[in-house]
Amino acid sequence: MKLIKPIYKFWILNGAALMLAWIVLTGGCKKAGEDKEGEDPLPPAPVASDVQFYLTQADQSALFKKQNVSLLFSQNGNSYATIEVDTTQTFQSIDGFGYTLTGGSASLLNSLPAATLDPILKEMFLYDSTFIGVSYLRISIGASDLSATTFTYDDMASGETDTSMAHFSIEKEKQDLIPILKKIIALNPSIKILGSPWSAPLWMKTTGNFVGGSLKPEYYAAYAKYFVKYIQAMKAEGITIDAITPQNEPLHGGNNPSMVMQAGEQATFIKDNLGPAFAAAGITTKIIVYDHNADRPDYPIAVLDDAAAKPYVNGSAFHLYGGSITALTTVHNAHPDKDVYFTEQWVGGPGSFPSDLQWHVENLIIGATRNWSRNVLEWNLAADPNYLPHTSGGCTTCLGALTIGSAVTRNVSYYIIAHASKFVRPGSVRIASNHSGALLTVAFKNPEGKKVLIVLNKGTNNESFNIKFNGKIVTTSLNGGAVGTYVW
Repeated sequence: MKLIKPIYKFWILNGAALMLAWIVLTGGCKKAGEDKEGEDPLPPAPVASDVQFYLTQADQSALFKKQNVSLLFSQNGNSYATIEVDTTQTFQSIDGFGYTLTGGSASLLNSLPAATLDPILKEMFLYDSTFIGVSYLRISIGASDLSATTFTYDDMASGETDTSMAHFSIEKEKQDLIPILKKIIALNPSIKILGSPWSAPLWMKTTGNFVGGSLKPEYYAAYAKYFVKYIQAMKAEGITIDAITPQNEPLHGGNNPSMVMQAGEQATFIKDNLGPAFAAAGITTKIIVYDHNADRPDYPIAVLDDAAAKPYVNGSAFHLYGGSITALTTVHNAHPDKDVYFTEQWVGGPGSFPSDLQWHVENLIIGATRNWSRNVLEWNLAADPNYLPHTSGGCTTCLGALTIGSAVTRNVSYYIIAHASKFVRPGSVRIASNHSGALLTVAFKNPEGKKVLIVLNKGTNNESFNIKFNGKIVTTSLNGGAVGTYVW
């Protein structure tokens, strides 16, 4: 008993402390690596892979999420369909992928506290291993229909004119658009910006109204000066306008704002006024014609067929609210020395994620680039939960890439663009790849020399397939409706 008593006394006095130490060291009886209740499990260790694979599922169970799967090239054959990527066949260079930063988008973003805004802008516009690296923006010259109010940069009282542009001012943009653009440029100094007007100043128009009407010929010279002043004013704010279109949707006069400009009028304006005005001012901003639907390829072809207008024109821009995306190739084939761009496509709210994802990836990310487009832009970057702001008569159901309300929600356009923008960097070149059944593809070689393959499974069933490059294959699969970006 003399031996037992001291031991008993020791456990009475020190047992609790010993038990606590044992719990801390062992994690409360859980096995090594087992998560504690309420905590996320540890991510699996990265597996060896030759190919990075980013996936978006139609059911949103994966949203542009990097997959931790082993994709190793080998010479082992199988019976699956094969998509071959060929760097020896090259097509157009790529300028970038992005959105339209409408006036409404800018005001919503600028209303956010810095603690919310700065991470969102960084996530979208900074290019590094973490973020999606948006590389191209379209903005409106004056108001678009997704601005809170209608305005131009030279609004005059009824009956007054200003052909000298003495009253020209971009002051209204200093409230929201310019501050947001400056933040974006600080993150991505090389981002390309395209400017498009929805309307000329009302005193220049046949109707004197924001809706419809045409540009009066006697004000062609004044309107050319308006563009010059705009590019110079934005440059003074540290914002380089890479390109402009003379008119957004020139065959649609029913929007608010809007203005009709027929092909012959646009050609005359460019060759007699806008082109010479840019040359005289030493402005190198590109002039891109048309900026409307793919159902009228005759419009840009007519402008480019004008021998006096063509030297001032860089290329043609398209939307896809009508026609086929193959019309871009029609225009390219008619004037292969001129570039092609895709500058707008909306998602109608509330939208259907699976069908919107499929349609936009098929027709824009894959379709537009396979038909020579140097960019793809979604409309629009941001709206609030009620699709505001917009003008009276403007788009009432345009779903932004972001919905900005009590929280910031990423919508389908965010992921559509992310699948291309993160890896298909400016200066990338489209290379050859084939479709296979329900698997639609487009491929690029980026400036780092990496190959980027974007695949949509347009079908409803899971599809296993091979990616073949330089005689070797890697085998992967996509569920029905899913989109994958593969990089090696």
